[in-house]
Amino acid sequence: MRRKPPCRNDVWYLNEVASPSPGKKLWLWRAVDQDGYVLDEIVQNRRNTKAAKRLLTRPLKKQGLAPKRMITD
Repeated sequence: MRRKPPCRNDVWYLNEVASPSPGKKLWLWRAVDQDGYVLDEIVQNRRNTKAAKRLLTRPLKKQGLAPKRMITD
C-alpha cells in the first residue's frame, strides 16, 4: 500500500507512553496521521519540554506541510 502525499487537511495524533524496561523508565513518543501511518517515533529516557518540542518539529520537517490539526493526549 502506498502512502498518500501529505496535505493541509491531515490530522496528526501525538502520543507519549512510558515503556517498562528493567532498571530504567523509557518514554516512547509517537506522531501518527489520521490513516494510522507513523510519521515519527522517538524513544528517550527523559520527559521534558525539549523532548516534546522535538516530537513536534521532526515530523514537520519531514512532511514539509503543517497539518490542519495536531491532537495530543
